[in-house]
Amino acid sequence: MAAQSPPPETSAAAMAGRQRVLLVTGVLGAGKTTALRTLEDLGWEALDNFPIRLLERLIDSPDGAEVHAPLAIGFDSRTRGFDPNAVIALVKRLTRRADLEITTLFLDCSSEELQRRYNETRRRHPLAADMPATSGIALERDTMESLRRWADMVINTTAFTSNDLQQKIREQFAPVAGPDLTVTVTSFGFSRGMPPVADFVFDMRFLDNPHWDAVLRPQTGQDDGVGDFIARDPAFAEAFERIRDLLLLVLPRFKAQGKAYVHIAFGCTGGRHRSVYMAERIGAALRDAGFSPTMLHRNLGSRAADLVEGSTPR
Repeated sequence: MAAQSPPPETSAAAMAGRQRVLLVTGVLGAGKTTALRTLEDLGWEALDNFPIRLLERLIDSPDGAEVHAPLAIGFDSRTRGFDPNAVIALVKRLTRRADLEITTLFLDCSSEELQRRYNETRRRHPLAADMPATSGIALERDTMESLRRWADMVINTTAFTSNDLQQKIREQFAPVAGPDLTVTVTSFGFSRGMPPVADFVFDMRFLDNPHWDAVLRPQTGQDDGVGDFIARDPAFAEAFERIRDLLLLVLPRFKAQGKAYVHIAFGCTGGRHRSVYMAERIGAALRDAGFSPTMLHRNLGSRAADLVEGSTPR
C-alpha cells in the first residue's frame, strides 16, 4: 500500500474550511463501488461514473459557493472522455485553489485476483470485448498506470474482502470519531486467510481443539460446552489474562495518541471454536473496562470439516 495521507480530521486543509473532494478511481473490479457506498455512509456526497472533465464546473456551480459535505467522485476507464493525463493536469490545476482540498484514491488489485473475481461473477470485463478477461485487465492496467503512480493514496484490495475494504475506508475517511476509541474484535480461521487490516493478531491454535470431540464439533465458541472445554485447558487462563492486560495497557494509550480505530483479531484453524471463545471473553473484558467493542465472527457460519481442521488433532 502506498504512503498514507494524514487522517482527514487532522488535516490543515479540513480545519481551514476548504471544500474536500476525493477522487476515487482504480482498476475495474478493485472495489470502487464498495468504497463509494462506504463513503456515503460516512456522510460524504458520492457521485459515481462522473465525467471528470466537468469536475471544475460542478465545484463552481451556484451550490458550490459554500462549503458543503465532503464530495467523493468516482470514475474509471469506462467514463466518457477518460484521459489519465488530462485528469492529472486538471487536478494539478485545481490543487492550487485555496478553497479546495483534493485527494486522489486509487484502488488496485492483482491481475490474478481480478481474473478470479470476473470468473466467479461470470461478468465480462468491459474492455475485453470478445477477448478473454486477461486481455481487458492488461489493457486497462496499462491505461491506468500513470494515474496509479500519481495518486495520493493507493489501496491494494487483492487480499481484501468487501468488509475489509469497508473498514479500511472508514479508518481513512471517517469524520472525527470523538473521544471514544472504536474497537473491533474479530475471530477468524487461518485456513481461510488472515484478516488483512488487523492491528493485533493472536493465534489460538496452541489451545486444545474442540473439533476433535464429536459432540462439540458442530457447536461453536459461543456454546457453553465448547467454552467449558477450552477454559479447562491449562494454558487458557494465563493466556487470556496476559492478552487482556496487554490490551488494557495499550488501548488507553492509543486513545491518548488520537488513534480512532483498533482492530483485534483472534485466529484458530477453522475459526469456529477457540478463536470465537477467546474473542468473546476478551470482548466482555473490554466492556467491563469501559470500551464498547464491535464483535465480528468471520467464519462462525463456515462448515466444520476435517479438510479444514486436518486429519490429526491439533
